Amino acid sequence: MTRLFGDPAEFAEDQLAGFVDLYRDRLRGVPGGVVALPSGPPQVAVIVGGGAGHYPAFAGLVGPGFATGAVVGNIFTSPSAARVYSVAKAAHQGRGVVLSFGNYAGDTMNFGIAAERLRKEGIDTRIVIVTDDIASAAEEQLRRGIAGDFTVFKVMGAAAATGVNLDEVERLGRAANAATRTLGVAFSGCTMPGAHEPLFDVPAGYLGLGLGIHGEPGIRDEPMPTAADLAHTLVNSVLAEAPARAASKRVAVILNGLGTTKYEELFLLWSHIAPLLRKAGHTTVDVEVDEIVTSLDMGGCSLTLMWLDDELETHWRADAYTPGYRKQKAPLVSIDTTLEQGYSAVEVAAGAPDSSTASRKLAELTSRGLLTMQSSLHEHEQRLGDIDAIAGDGDHGRGMVKGIDAAVAASTIACSNAAGVAWLLQRSGQAWAEQAGGTSGVLWGAALEAAGMVLTDDRDRYLPSDIVAGAEAFLEAIVDLGGATIGDKTMVDALIPFVDELRARVATGASVQSAWRAASVVATVAAADTAVLTPKLGRARPLAAKSIGTPDAGATSLALLVTALGAMSHS
Repeated sequence: MTRLFGDPAEFAEDQLAGFVDLYRDRLRGVPGGVVALPSGPPQVAVIVGGGAGHYPAFAGLVGPGFATGAVVGNIFTSPSAARVYSVAKAAHQGRGVVLSFGNYAGDTMNFGIAAERLRKEGIDTRIVIVTDDIASAAEEQLRRGIAGDFTVFKVMGAAAATGVNLDEVERLGRAANAATRTLGVAFSGCTMPGAHEPLFDVPAGYLGLGLGIHGEPGIRDEPMPTAADLAHTLVNSVLAEAPARAASKRVAVILNGLGTTKYEELFLLWSHIAPLLRKAGHTTVDVEVDEIVTSLDMGGCSLTLMWLDDELETHWRADAYTPGYRKQKAPLVSIDTTLEQGYSAVEVAAGAPDSSTASRKLAELTSRGLLTMQSSLHEHEQRLGDIDAIAGDGDHGRGMVKGIDAAVAASTIACSNAAGVAWLLQRSGQAWAEQAGGTSGVLWGAALEAAGMVLTDDRDRYLPSDIVAGAEAFLEAIVDLGGATIGDKTMVDALIPFVDELRARVATGASVQSAWRAASVVATVAAADTAVLTPKLGRARPLAAKSIGTPDAGATSLALLVTALGAMSHS
């Protein structure tokens, strides 16, 4: 259990502040993460990142020979696009940027959005996604990124330190990912700060095979083996997934502790793993038995192999010096500690654009609506987290609360500046996406912005059909960005029926309020019906069987919110 915290919701920010203070002699905090720039010639900036809770990944891997910067999100939640942009902008030295992260929907969206913004500013930005988890999918491109993040980040950081160009860093990162395979097991679940129960439990006498690093349980539970038997399972499973074009039988190895597995246990396990690898004809190179990519206080471990060629071996063995990892053959070279300027992607403007009286009146109603949503989400935060924890990482309730709190704060500022509804929704959406992060954060943020853009601020009156158009724009943004459709077990399963019913009711002449209430009933039924579905997208997909019988957290929260809005008085 995580016992030391202040406000549990601010744990990620609080721990990062302590980390930055501790290592202020070698790195600087910037909005969204940390950066360390070399004192010598400019290099390609290697930016890594993901949610907090995995130390030394990700901030602990910033330094000479490794990452140039790390983006840190909330616990087990992808950082927002704004945070990614901030860190990348601060770390860029004129030679381009590589963004690298594990293969999760929220990370893919947020890092992708940040990359597009950087490219529009003329910064050549590449993306290297890590897909090393052999348990999460048969197809390599669908696999999650877990402890193999480390090998990919290390190779790219070492390559960048030699001064090679952006194309080479990207190429080597993709080669490292293609050569890396990992399998993990869990002995016990992890507990979020402030929570009284772990995100999942492993039955006594069992382990969870194929765990994730965001508090996801294993793919299946198996009787707890001896150390020798576990070594056989890990080695045989990973070797069976060896790359088809492995250049040699020289392998980089990581035996990784997840958080509370003792080092002595890892050493004992290695004593069984090492002879199995040698018997299979493999030569181990610079083995790391350590906590490399953790999951708060989870009990468990993982085995990672990267099949080496001459290039990968050179960069795997190269010097590195970071707060959380040190491989040094020579004294630490000096680093630049003068960085002071950070960047924020969301700058709050003091004044709002001109707007009509009708737009300002609708903005006031919308601000009340956001307050209603805030009350509902705070009331149901634990329930939504419990639903999400069945087959995900348990962060949906907390992420939605952080998003709505930010949106309400932004809407308050907008109203105080006499903003219209379009401006209010756009600023609220941007704030939601920046503060919440994760899949739901980027989706809700983009959807609110889209609704605002459709409504505009210059109308003399807003008809029921305009409200329908706003709802349709909200839906279109969700579908376009998330790629989900009916039956994928996402919020779309409740959102599409809601918008369809709203449109149909308004078309018959019903008032917006009565149409909204009727549509919210349809959304509530549709959300409950997702319990029988099998997830096809997102983090729940590898744990599809475990999610059957439980409704989707995103669809549930959507239904709760439209119901709460429908119950508002519009007087």
